[in-house]
Amino acid sequence: MPDRGGGPTGPRMRVGRPSRRVRTLLMTLGVLAVLAMAFVMFAGFWTDWLWYRSVKYSSVFTTTLWTKIGLFAVFGLLMAAAVGVNIWLAHRLRPPLSAMSLEQQNLDRYRMGIAPYKKWVLLGITALVGLIAGASASGQWRTWLMWVNGVPFGQKDPQFKMDVSFYAFDLPWYRFLLGFGFAAAVLSLIAAALVHYLYGGLRITSPGARATAAATGHLSVLLGIFVSLKAVAYWLDRYGLAVKSSDFKATGNWAGLRYVDANAYLPAKTILFCIAAICAVLFFATLWRRTWQLPVIGFGLMVLSAILIGGLYPAIVQKFQVQPNEQAKEAPYIKKNIDATRKAYDIDDAQVDDYRGVGEGQDNAKLRDDADSAASYRLIDPNVVPPTFDQLQQERKYYQFPSTLDVDRYNGQDTVVGLRELDLRGIDKRNWINDHFTYTHGYGMVAAKGTAVKPDTEGAPDFTESGLPAKGSLPNYEQRIYYGEKTDQYSIVGGPQKELDYEKNGEPTTTTSYKGKSGVSLSNPLNRAAYAVAFSEPQMLYSGAIGEGSRILYNRTPKERVEAVAPWLSLDGDAYPAVVGGRVQWIVDAYTTTNGYPYASRTTLGDTTADSLSQTDDQRAVVAQQNQVNYIRNSVKATVDAYDGSVKLYQWDTEDPVLKTWMKAFPGTVQPKGDIEAGLMSHLRYPQDLFKVQRELLTRYHVTNPSQFYSGSDAWQVPDDPTTGDKSSVPPYYLSLKMPTVKGAEVDPNAKRKFSLTTTFTPNGRPNLGAFMAVDADASSKDYGTIRLLRVTGDVPGPQQVQNRLNSNSEVAEFVRNMKGANSDIEYGNLLTIPLNDGFLYVEPVYAQGNNAYPLLKKVAVSYGKETVFKDNLAEALTAVFGEEGAPPPPADDGDPSKPKPPAGDGTLQQAIEDAQKAYTDGEEALKKQDWVAYGKAQENLQDALQRAADAEAKAKPAGGAEPAGKGDPKGD
Repeated sequence: MPDRGGGPTGPRMRVGRPSRRVRTLLMTLGVLAVLAMAFVMFAGFWTDWLWYRSVKYSSVFTTTLWTKIGLFAVFGLLMAAAVGVNIWLAHRLRPPLSAMSLEQQNLDRYRMGIAPYKKWVLLGITALVGLIAGASASGQWRTWLMWVNGVPFGQKDPQFKMDVSFYAFDLPWYRFLLGFGFAAAVLSLIAAALVHYLYGGLRITSPGARATAAATGHLSVLLGIFVSLKAVAYWLDRYGLAVKSSDFKATGNWAGLRYVDANAYLPAKTILFCIAAICAVLFFATLWRRTWQLPVIGFGLMVLSAILIGGLYPAIVQKFQVQPNEQAKEAPYIKKNIDATRKAYDIDDAQVDDYRGVGEGQDNAKLRDDADSAASYRLIDPNVVPPTFDQLQQERKYYQFPSTLDVDRYNGQDTVVGLRELDLRGIDKRNWINDHFTYTHGYGMVAAKGTAVKPDTEGAPDFTESGLPAKGSLPNYEQRIYYGEKTDQYSIVGGPQKELDYEKNGEPTTTTSYKGKSGVSLSNPLNRAAYAVAFSEPQMLYSGAIGEGSRILYNRTPKERVEAVAPWLSLDGDAYPAVVGGRVQWIVDAYTTTNGYPYASRTTLGDTTADSLSQTDDQRAVVAQQNQVNYIRNSVKATVDAYDGSVKLYQWDTEDPVLKTWMKAFPGTVQPKGDIEAGLMSHLRYPQDLFKVQRELLTRYHVTNPSQFYSGSDAWQVPDDPTTGDKSSVPPYYLSLKMPTVKGAEVDPNAKRKFSLTTTFTPNGRPNLGAFMAVDADASSKDYGTIRLLRVTGDVPGPQQVQNRLNSNSEVAEFVRNMKGANSDIEYGNLLTIPLNDGFLYVEPVYAQGNNAYPLLKKVAVSYGKETVFKDNLAEALTAVFGEEGAPPPPADDGDPSKPKPPAGDGTLQQAIEDAQKAYTDGEEALKKQDWVAYGKAQENLQDALQRAADAEAKAKPAGGAEPAGKGDPKGD
């Protein structure tokens, strides 16, 4: 035993060493912790593999996985080798003896401390940089696959005559390689310099040479490699000018070469490439000369040249050559930008026609007849009526409709549709079994006519498919909705636990068990354990509700599923359902994009596709792989079965080289266009987000003349939605209409209505109508995708002006007062714009919603030319606006609805003058406040008062305005 007083007499005691049992326990816990972490990582991998296998897209999973692993391994090893070899070489080239100095004495302590662990330090550093580099490289899997599978565009850029595929597929990969090379050179240089310093190859304060010959040669080679890479960068920068993005006042976001790029930057990059190549040779020459003098001089000249040639010279060219005559200098490059942008966004074939738009001097009876056939006026606004669908068709609290319904075509008419999806918030008793086993699916589609309300109601939709189970005009179909836009929770189906099918008043509750092949089987204990970890739900391990036949359904929204099986696609924000072949199919429009199209201006998808609907509904946001793009095609139409979740991708644009590239990378994932069945084709439509991108570009790129484009004299803008109070863009609207065949003012009498997607433009900075745009949205039409633009040449009120005119209408004011008195809110529906006989017809439904009630269509406003009417239904409104004599102008409204207005032609001259003075004063006040609504009302009041003054003056004339007696009148004095 040790002597407690004098301390141990034998070998040194191991103070605090745990017992063998404790060590064994700690080791066991450590092993278990490592195994637990390994299983967590395995669970994520395993569940992903099972999901991809369940949807029959396992090739996407394996291709992506092996590509990432390959890039990680190759570039991780390359980086580790580059840094490790240079560390080893610097250590090997260390001087045999260190100088006798205070600096080296201080370094001796570090050298001695590192000496026993040199191998481990080397392995640790190389492993760390290799892991970081490999992880970074694995994120470039899309760039690699596009480079290795790239398909030619068959189009050449106008400057370098290179195929567009070089910029879209090759240049991004070369830039990645260049960046990787720079990182390897810099890390190797830093690591080698530190090792040389540590072992005396580099000295700062020690006497004698600052670097040994070996260190000089080693570091010079690394610097030579760095400068060589810089030379390559200068050469690639030449091509990068074709896709460079910059600000240019004529176009905003400019892409491609301008005058200064072609005549200053381009030759400067070539000269800098030559200088950098010479400088690199000088660095490599130090292996023989053993001096830094020439390389340092060369490097200094390269830096100076970069400043003078690459920076100062282009600035001088821009200041003294371009700015004095910018329009003429930039015209050829603007033309290249126009042509490339129009082609990249597929708007080069847009038909632009002049259209007066005033609609004056025409036969009213003919206008009334033509109005009936001009369009199917969609009065049911899919953004307003969802609460009505909820109230009338929800049936149970645990069902819901989307916040914005969809517009489709059934039986030849525009139809507003929505699926009755599951809403777990409406379940009376929330628990794990109810949330994930009992309530698993929605039930049925509800459809209503888009152009009419139900007769003998107060304005409710006229449902063509309704009830639970749904019945109506749609063909028989599987009504259970297991996959939908609102279905974001997982469900476990098909096992011993029965599901609630639907409940109907007066009938027993029906149950069901999922018969589809979707989902992943949980019969396997390994699968159950993996999903218990993946979903952090331990009950999956031991719950008796899971047994033979149980399957787990997740990733249940259509966009989630399409994005997962085609991670190289961008998705339209609006997935919509259609009954096809006895099943409900979600249809998702998908896009291929790139930001490498030379000379084409870039756009930001998230901003361009935002409007008043997407800002109130997050689910309508575009899913973009690249937010900044300058090329887009609707190349894929995807479907997701609402019952079994099966995903199908169909090639839509058969000429798109980007899609062909991805089809090479993921063979067998996209089916040919010919496989689209006729039933599905009848429901495919032109996608909204592509349309919004194209309309944004067409605000400027409808102009093809460079001089006019530069001046911006014919620039447009997308107007704000006049039916909302915010500053968000008006959404495009689907409706069937007849586009005029413009030949002067003639209209083709044989033209037929086509399902179209439409929008309006206003001149930049002005509220009047500038243009109308429509695209043939019917995929079965031979003219599908044809863009028509009507450039308005007359003075036509724009959407906001029409809305202001409506708001100032006395009938509207009285209606609003009555509704407010009945505690009802007013909501304006979509303001539809329809070309009609050289004019534009505006149609807007108006809804009223009482407390705790739902919106009902109460009125319809119609405006044509200078006439605006507000009637109980569309037929009355059209008859009123196209009356034989024309509808009378609305009474003036000075902002006080309670104040009676003298009718036109009545009242004294003095009263009319006072009213005119008041209207003028009100207008001036509104102008100071920039209150344009009040200003518009004041101007209308002023016009009315002046008319009454003229009428009163005319009445004051003798004999109804006859000339007074005078010369030539025998009775006159």
